[in-house]
Amino acid sequence: MRIAEAARAAGTTPRALRWYQQHGLLEPRRSPAGYRDYDERAVRRVRHIRELLDLGFTLTDVQAFVDLLDSEVPADFTRPGGPMCHLALEKARARLAALDERIAAATKIRARLAERLAR
Repeated sequence: MRIAEAARAAGTTPRALRWYQQHGLLEPRRSPAGYRDYDERAVRRVRHIRELLDLGFTLTDVQAFVDLLDSEVPADFTRPGGPMCHLALEKARARLAALDERIAAATKIRARLAERLAR
């Protein structure tokens, strides 16, 4: 399938597919005319990328475990024997810590603003 159809099937945009390709997360075949050609495996891979990004991972985080993108994203990252490797588990824990820091900082800013509004 061509890029627009693959993007629709994966729930994203053609621009995102090109971006993932640029960053080594996706490698579509090429048709004889040079068009990108995506199969169902590529669409699943893009869905997994989107799921990880929606969980708060960065594109750099996702690149660190590109070899796992053809496996389902596990519901439990700590399950022994699951498809997550040690590096991916470390990335998940680091991303959670970073999100906790951002939430704490936003909470402090919110409290200061609320205090000024209450005056």
